[in-house]
Amino acid sequence: MTIQLKVPDIACSACVNTVTKAIKSVDANATVEADTKTKIVNVQSQHSVDKIKEIIAEAGYPAA
Repeated sequence: MTIQLKVPDIACSACVNTVTKAIKSVDANATVEADTKTKIVNVQSQHSVDKIKEIIAEAGYPAA
């Protein structure tokens, strides 16, 4: 399932790496793409939208 989230606090490549590592720690096969200009994060994962939002929030980047 592909999930698109607006993550207002994502601002740099380090932020992207933090979010990516957090998601991959629960789903090693997940694909994560983020655009720091649009603040959009696309995640392809077997987990639900709510679970992905929870993982990102725990990493310090709550989705809007």
